[in-house]
Amino acid sequence: MGKRLLTNTYLSMLCAELAMLLDAGLTVSDSVHVLLDDEPGKDGKELLQALINQLELGEQFSTSLKKSEVFPKYMVHMVEIGERTGRLVETLKALSEYYERQIRLSVTIKNSILYPAILLVLMIVVVLILIVQVLPIFNDVFARLGTQMSPLASALMDFGQWLGGAAVVIAAIIALVFIFIILVAAVPSLRTGLFRSFSNKWGSRGVFGKIASSRFIYAMRLSMASGLDTADSIDLAASVSGGSRAVDEKHRRCIKLISEGKPLHEALFGAGILSGQDSKMLSIGSRSGKADQAMAEIARRNDLDVQDHIDRLVGRIEPALVIISSVIVGVILLSVMLPLMGIMTAIG
Repeated sequence: MGKRLLTNTYLSMLCAELAMLLDAGLTVSDSVHVLLDDEPGKDGKELLQALINQLELGEQFSTSLKKSEVFPKYMVHMVEIGERTGRLVETLKALSEYYERQIRLSVTIKNSILYPAILLVLMIVVVLILIVQVLPIFNDVFARLGTQMSPLASALMDFGQWLGGAAVVIAAIIALVFIFIILVAAVPSLRTGLFRSFSNKWGSRGVFGKIASSRFIYAMRLSMASGLDTADSIDLAASVSGGSRAVDEKHRRCIKLISEGKPLHEALFGAGILSGQDSKMLSIGSRSGKADQAMAEIARRNDLDVQDHIDRLVGRIEPALVIISSVIVGVILLSVMLPLMGIMTAIG
């Protein structure tokens, strides 16, 4: 399978299946054997067989995952914690939920971007057809009538002719963009560098900041449910949800407040990770001995908040694109139709 990390879909299914088998009383080695028997893919069989080989040598499950080099560090660390605390089943169930949540979030973001992107491309295509193909036809009509188009229409037609002359250059630029996208997808180091640059600039703003906070809260919930202490839970959650300087600074501030003796809810609120309402819920959960349940509810609410924020953002983008495209098309058509109607009226 190479050294490419496994997909969230595969990880979620694997953790759920292992949790069910372990909960039924099987050992880790026997559970992986069962999965191997039912695995349909060649790559999957090779991976599971490699895990079995490590387990039969006496390695811990977390060590076997680490040596395969295809499992995320977060999963490896959480499995190690589950082994140390004797809560491996609970940890695997929580990991399955975590990766399922990551799948839902990725699908939401992709779907939210796809439709506006298609709408934008269609808008550009319509405008290009108008200025490259339609306006020259109107220009011929005006020439036969012994007059000229309006200055705006003439300028747009000249721009369209320039685009037509530069078609080879534009096609080359588009090809280079596609090649760059393919390189980013194929080269992990380049993808990581671009993601880091993007995160440093935008990772703490708007919806991206909400997503980072939501990931941190969910990772905290998972860590706490696995029996990890507060400081280590924050460190682990920060390693998953960080990436931008502003977000990492929030995590450092939270750790600092914890080290100063602040309770968890005050530290998270003081660092700007939790809202006042969420901080209050966590405080009540901590006093009642159900901090992990409170954190789970906070994570659920943050998921809904992220979804609502994305929906609101898309709800603004789509009408804006429709309005902009309608105005552009209307201005182009009016710039030629109104003078033409005036000429036809004068002739009539």
